Amino acid sequence: MSLLSGLKSLFTAAPSAPAKEEDPIVHNGFIIIPAPINEGGQHRVAATITKGEGEDQKVHKFIRSDLIGSRDECITITIKKAKMTIDQLGDRLFN
Repeated sequence: MSLLSGLKSLFTAAPSAPAKEEDPIVHNGFIIIPAPINEGGQHRVAATITKGEGEDQKVHKFIRSDLIGSRDECITITIKKAKMTIDQLGDRLFN
């Protein structure tokens, strides 16, 4: 490896691995599917929140700035924050 390519690798983010799909959680008629985003060994709080079925299904991509070291802890925090957001916003989440 040349000096330049070595320096470049220090400043280039590694591609994130595809996340495995987590089990959905139902909360007040909404479905939460945790989907932590791997970012350099840490995990960003993220999920997909849906409500309804078929043509009436509404989808919201839930992504927060929090970075957590442990994937399992990130999933726990994601579920907690998604439930809180649903409780606060309800259907306005999709506006």
